[in-house]
Amino acid sequence: MKFAVISDIHGNLEALTKAFELIDEKKVGEVLCLGDIIGYGANPNECVSFLRERGVRSLIGNHDQAVVDPEKAGTFNELAGRAIEWTARTLTPDNLEYLSTLPYLFVEHDFTFVHSSPENPEEWNYILSPFDALEAFRHFSSPICWVGHSHRSGVFCEDMKTQRVERGKRFIINVGSIGQPRNRDSRLSFGVFDTDGWEYEHIVSPYDVQRARQKILDAGLPAFLGDRLLYGA
Repeated sequence: MKFAVISDIHGNLEALTKAFELIDEKKVGEVLCLGDIIGYGANPNECVSFLRERGVRSLIGNHDQAVVDPEKAGTFNELAGRAIEWTARTLTPDNLEYLSTLPYLFVEHDFTFVHSSPENPEEWNYILSPFDALEAFRHFSSPICWVGHSHRSGVFCEDMKTQRVERGKRFIINVGSIGQPRNRDSRLSFGVFDTDGWEYEHIVSPYDVQRARQKILDAGLPAFLGDRLLYGA
């Protein structure tokens, strides 16, 4: 079967709906979300409701957690903190309650899924380098651990050499970000995995980034949060 893994939507409805157009075209059997459904973008309710209506199983991300428990936003920079405050005021009670029920980690199809890292997932550590990945491999036993959080796609193999996903080896796969890429590429990013052929496909696509940016400006959120979408920064 095929399943899709998405992450870091960050209230970007334009990117999310475009991603699901592609997901539907590929006829995947299931979609799993690694968290950070909200934060930064102007459509938090619409994004949460969309995933719920589509039956997407989701994890909690650090931005999701921060709107549920504002004390957790203490480590955010000023602009991210302002977006969290706005989002917390904007979310419906029902969607806020939904976010509070999401887990830090789950195992599905014999794979591990986590927002940040399998090592103490509630501490929101980043996996950015081979050194980070080597440590993270010690904290899960499945063939693949799927992560987001950094907004930067990439594949790490336990042997630190293999770059293509294949059977018999262990991998950490970062699927990138749907709603706020940070690899100098403004296109949305996610992954599709075929369990029969053991094949991973990393998907990137343009979307209506100008509209997503304008919504951020119209909502009175910091302009930088919209401008950065144009550059994938």
